[in-house]
Amino acid sequence: MKTKSILLSLLFSATAFAFLTNCSGNKKEDASTESHDHDNHQHASGSTAPEEATAPQFQVDENFQQQLAEVFTSYVELKDAFVSSDADKVKDKATTTTEAVSKVDMKLVTGAAHNDWMAYLTPIQTSLKEIQATSDIEAQRKSFSTLSDNMYKSIKAFGLGGKEAFYEYCPMAFNNEGAYWLSDQKQIRNPYFGNKMLTCGEVKEVLK
Repeated sequence: MKTKSILLSLLFSATAFAFLTNCSGNKKEDASTESHDHDNHQHASGSTAPEEATAPQFQVDENFQQQLAEVFTSYVELKDAFVSSDADKVKDKATTTTEAVSKVDMKLVTGAAHNDWMAYLTPIQTSLKEIQATSDIEAQRKSFSTLSDNMYKSIKAFGLGGKEAFYEYCPMAFNNEGAYWLSDQKQIRNPYFGNKMLTCGEVKEVLK
């Protein structure tokens, strides 16, 4: 009987260890990272510490940065709605984020910077429309992932005028495919699982 109890205890410990390792590890991060490799920037696979804050790739109009920062603020509210797993609230915050995006003046960026913004803008708008078009929280989360990818590219390219954005990653999202999101704080609040696995994930990069 005692031997059986010891075996059960060891089995439980091994299962718990495997779960924790998967939550904080990088099972499929290498494949996911390939889609987040912008301008020869790659995340350090398996790194436990976030990369240092990075500056915009080129000089950007301060008004444009401020407008993008407003979009980021709305995006964070949308992310928090996903954390609460409230599909109706998600739709409402997606509408607010869409309004913030519409106020960004594309004329404030020119040349290559303008072309970059337009390349990011279209999928941002499409993702927000997809989120507003459904009440299926999991379908909304898929579109949120694409939105997050392009928000990351935008902030990476143009900056937020000194405001920090934390680029975070969960390896277990979408059946262990992994997914990223942005936050205004280091503390992990997972938008892909909500209360099911609220703190699953880690900070990968700090942007400002």
